[in-house]
Amino acid sequence: MAIVNHILNLETDCNIGIYNLSSQIETFVTANAILNGQVLICSRHTTTALSINEYEERLLEDIKAFLQKLAPAHQRYLHNDLHLRDVPEDEPENAHAHLMAITLSSSEVVPVVEGKLALGTYQSVLLFELDGPRHRTVFLQISGE
Repeated sequence: MAIVNHILNLETDCNIGIYNLSSQIETFVTANAILNGQVLICSRHTTTALSINEYEERLLEDIKAFLQKLAPAHQRYLHNDLHLRDVPEDEPENAHAHLMAITLSSSEVVPVVEGKLALGTYQSVLLFELDGPRHRTVFLQISGE
């Protein structure tokens, strides 16, 4: 059984954004000639998250609005008392982003069958940027044969 690791790099372009990673993950699977197995997708940041859902423009806007209602950016949060913590000078007030992230997931595992991600018709692997724009990395690990 082969195990291959890879880091996806991406630049996010907004404060709260949802990015479809499915084609990049498919490319990784194809490049490594894994026909059957699984791919682990892991967010490497505490203010990003992952989910499998439909990548449809109006749904994405609904999801963003839902997350912002759960953890409004301008609410008072203890984590944002930066003067009470040892932080870099450019540290943002981002408690809301951490709270949004814990409502989602930091990883997903997708089966690989006959060289393809075994996702349903409307399913995509989505990265949620919750504190951007920033440079982000996502860890991929494929195992199989």
